[in-house]
Amino acid sequence: MDITLPLDQMTTAEKLRAMEALWTDLCRHEEEIQSPPWHEDVLKEREERVKSGQESVVDWEIAKKQLRARRK
Repeated sequence: MDITLPLDQMTTAEKLRAMEALWTDLCRHEEEIQSPPWHEDVLKEREERVKSGQESVVDWEIAKKQLRARRK
């Protein structure tokens, strides 16, 4: 089934509501969603980098602020 949304006519708020509706529906059936095989490899690699001190964990709220600041 092809679904076409008038993205060029939608406001940002409307787009976000559409995304939220999709995400909510996907979460209802999360057992049907399989992570790709490479995802586990990436997660293990990152975990090792944190353990070795090559990377550190940043609080999500702080990370969002840092990312938003980079866009400006």
